[in-house]
Amino acid sequence: MLMTKMLILFAHPALDKSRIHRRLIRAVPELSGITVHDLYDTYPDFDIDVAREQELLLSHDLIILQHPFYWYSTPAIIKQWEDLVLEHGWAYGAQGTALRGKRLLSLISTGGPADAYRRDGYNRFTMRDLLAPIEQTAYLCGMEYLPPYLIQGTHRMDEAEIEREVGRYRQLLSLLHAGRIDLEAARGQASLNLALDKLIGQEVPE
Repeated sequence: MLMTKMLILFAHPALDKSRIHRRLIRAVPELSGITVHDLYDTYPDFDIDVAREQELLLSHDLIILQHPFYWYSTPAIIKQWEDLVLEHGWAYGAQGTALRGKRLLSLISTGGPADAYRRDGYNRFTMRDLLAPIEQTAYLCGMEYLPPYLIQGTHRMDEAEIEREVGRYRQLLSLLHAGRIDLEAARGQASLNLALDKLIGQEVPE
């Protein structure tokens, strides 16, 4: 079976204070073809090596943007990364076809619960609404934007709930790597969580 090569573009500006992502990133399966790339650790002064980043993108099939949701957006370094790495003539434009056919997945935590991200909820917009700039960026680059994977309500999670989310995260990455998640069927869903729930319900091994 052909395995999916996955690049996790990880961004957390205060990882030492993290309750969720610090545990998640340590749980990434040690499988050939899964690359963890910590942007804040690699570029503490935001001096991004564009050629290196473009080479990483070219050598992977699925790009995962993993980060906490800050002020309805990404941490600052991801915006810096987008501005510099996704160059006209390379990532988009008439001659910019380098990323065409690749897939992009947002893997995001929110402090607030899922019901806060509804049009009648506290934040007034759905997560898909708020992630529209990233989805449009993927579209412009000829990439398929997958339904996001969401870990929500983290402010009130206890230890057992955090451990459960860490386990689900590890399963998600393993199943994506093995091509076991039907991404075509998941296209119209609000999140990739539903596809993972279905597989876990079938007791698919990690």
